[in-house]
Amino acid sequence: MRYQPEPQFRHGTLARTAVLLVNLGTPQAPTAAAVRVYLKEFLSDPRVVEIPRLAWWPILNGIILTTRPAKSAKKYAQIWSKDGSPLRVHSDKQAKLLRGYLGQADLGDMVVDFAMRYGEPSLPSVLDRLKREQCTRILVVPLYPQYAASTTASTMDTLSAWLGKTRNLPELRFVRNFHDHPGYIAALAASVREGWLANTNGRADKLVMSFHGLPRFSLDRGDPYHCECQKTARLLADALGLSHEQYIVTFQSRFGRAEWLQPYTQATLEALPRQGVKRVDVICPGFVSDCLETLEEIAMECKAAFMQAGGQEFNYLPCLNERHDWIAALADLVRSHLGNWLTAPQPTSAELALSAQRATKLGAPC
Repeated sequence: MRYQPEPQFRHGTLARTAVLLVNLGTPQAPTAAAVRVYLKEFLSDPRVVEIPRLAWWPILNGIILTTRPAKSAKKYAQIWSKDGSPLRVHSDKQAKLLRGYLGQADLGDMVVDFAMRYGEPSLPSVLDRLKREQCTRILVVPLYPQYAASTTASTMDTLSAWLGKTRNLPELRFVRNFHDHPGYIAALAASVREGWLANTNGRADKLVMSFHGLPRFSLDRGDPYHCECQKTARLLADALGLSHEQYIVTFQSRFGRAEWLQPYTQATLEALPRQGVKRVDVICPGFVSDCLETLEEIAMECKAAFMQAGGQEFNYLPCLNERHDWIAALADLVRSHLGNWLTAPQPTSAELALSAQRATKLGAPC
């Protein structure tokens, strides 16, 4: 069949609104087998790797997927919690907290859920579930503050593919980015101030703002990600009252031999002690949830590199995770994009009952 079977419709069922948070994804377990499944899906996405398939496929399947899963599994094992992957745990908690915040605002019978672009729960499977729950209006919120084709647009690709297989489409809205949202910036600034207060030595010599890297050509070809990272950093520095000399923007998670956005995080941290910077605070504003890239790459690997280079103090500032001010900002972002869905008239019980009676007389499914 070209289209997926539709869930059974019952007249008299009230249409619902859903908010769907979407994050990147995670392996199901910190094992080589699980990581291989995850990496194959991730690195097969043409939005992530813009290399012609004929050239990339032998590299991916013949080299990367035979060597990298075991190495990555060891890294995942270092940050895996008793509840599972930190990214999935935080995403689940954020959805539950957001549901509570929206419920307190009396926004009606609203469904709030989360999905992953790669891995489970997959975006198509969660969209299928929302349809079964009679959600006819869905707001999709990719949890990437800064837009990038390899993240936000990839989410839209998957959403579009699901729509292409769906007969009875829901009404959809989509959050493109929130890199300069006042609540998001304020939550970041508050988290930094709290880090300074918790440290008996106060603020460090320099605040390092590390964003996930992208190949350099993405900027040259018109991707706005680099510019949005810079704006986030500037707004955060302004909120903290920092001069240009007191912070630096870097990019992490470089993969392959091609040039990526610079300066690179680890290379910068290794160079700072030689410049007289012995104490650093490090924050990752591009991640709203702690994950492998923050907990292992930054808080472990980059910390070790900085200390070995002559650094004296490395303070990793956690992601926003379940902070009250961040969830409040997320709720504000959601409400602004829901717009008139919040005030859309709902049929009364009597109207629903009458509709069901008429459908029964006409022989329609009920």
